[in-house]
Amino acid sequence: MAAKAVILHAALLAAAAFVAAPASAQTNDPNLTQKQLDCLDRTTAAGGGCDKEGGARNGGATPGTAMVGAVVLPALIVDLFPTPPAGTAPQTPANGTSSSNGSSTTPPPAPAPSGPVTVPQGLNLAEPPRAIAGEFVPDEVLVTVAGDAGVVQQIANSFGLQVRSQRQSLLLGTTLARFGITDGRPVGVVLAQLAADGRTQRREPNHIYSLQQAAGIVNYAFERIALDASQASGENVRVAVIDTGIDDSNPALAGVIAGQYDAMPNVPIEKRDHGTSVDGLIAGVGPLEGMAPGAKIYHARAFEGGKSTMDVILSALDWAAEQNVRIINMSFVGPKNDLLGIACQNARGLGMVLVAAAGNNGPKAPYGYPAAFDGVIAVTATDATDGLMPQANRGAYVFISAPGVEMVAPSGAGSDVVTGTSFAAAIVSGAIANLIHAAPDRSADDIEKALAATAKDLGPKGRDNDFGYGLLDIKAAGAAKE
Repeated sequence: MAAKAVILHAALLAAAAFVAAPASAQTNDPNLTQKQLDCLDRTTAAGGGCDKEGGARNGGATPGTAMVGAVVLPALIVDLFPTPPAGTAPQTPANGTSSSNGSSTTPPPAPAPSGPVTVPQGLNLAEPPRAIAGEFVPDEVLVTVAGDAGVVQQIANSFGLQVRSQRQSLLLGTTLARFGITDGRPVGVVLAQLAADGRTQRREPNHIYSLQQAAGIVNYAFERIALDASQASGENVRVAVIDTGIDDSNPALAGVIAGQYDAMPNVPIEKRDHGTSVDGLIAGVGPLEGMAPGAKIYHARAFEGGKSTMDVILSALDWAAEQNVRIINMSFVGPKNDLLGIACQNARGLGMVLVAAAGNNGPKAPYGYPAAFDGVIAVTATDATDGLMPQANRGAYVFISAPGVEMVAPSGAGSDVVTGTSFAAAIVSGAIANLIHAAPDRSADDIEKALAATAKDLGPKGRDNDFGYGLLDIKAAGAAKE
């Protein structure tokens, strides 16, 4: 155990060192006014009136305060999503493939522009350039478009962009296009330019999201959340998990995986531990039994090297919705992105229970998404004595606490000791599968209310920014009346 602790400590230090350094948004457009430059940079008082969307909704800051600018893309993501040479057909990681019982159709790739992309002169800025919070792909934007592939290509030609992928999104209810910026224009400027075209509906950065594993004994979660292991069952409850690839040969997952989907088929699978652990904690069998044995896992691989992008995650969410699942587990965190918010809102409208990790970025970190969206159950992690994991995010969006510190879980190598809000979210997803198994007609709204009303209060009296409503009590939630 001492050697394992040293390894885990080293892993933590390595993870901390991986964080990308922030960089100010910049532009090379000579037509911008000084105020527009200030809006991009947010370094002067002029930035205060730049963006009515900025501020408090990204981590509790007040409107008009400086937002985190563009973040330098980690080399890992550059390798995963290289910019295709001009005139060649780009790879489209968001067009996934499925296996087992999952079904997915892969649309034909968008036609690549012939020859170099030419940027038209005199493009108007329909709104002030956006200063963008969070980590994002520096040469791409995501746009929902009112129209087909021909309209997407026309927009690309009008704004000097490259069509890198496009597809019809079930949860967004429209065409989602991923445009490449080939001339070095900042993302914030391109988004402001695209706002002038009425065929574009929503325009967002291609944000980057990270899995929430803090470290890498017997599972104490059953006792802490008042779930009788001998009675636990999620039989035939469909649960979607959006995560890394998995080791489906692990005995703990025997008969558990009902369908798989690869949302980034052009990227080789190298890491399988995180997804294997999450699936196992939800519905594992054998010695490493999960919270809801008998549940059917529909697993979407959308992460590699601990990272993913917004377009890949949206593809995985659409596939999950097509599988008619009751629960979606999202053990990852990233910046606020309106496209993700709409997808979550529409999934909840279809009756799905959405569970997400609150984040492992510390008490002063900005809100983590998708957990901070309305209708998503944000889960923080506690230990065997109900103490809060020190590196957990805090904030009014935290909904409930669950065990997530030093638990044994399946992994690609067999089993491992895991810590993080990722795994606390898996415990909650499994617990909710028990509720649905016992009462299949129970609605997502009723389940959310029951969890809040019956949680064991921790910390300050009532809901608080550390523990939310408190520690999950699944026995009491099961007995709660609608």
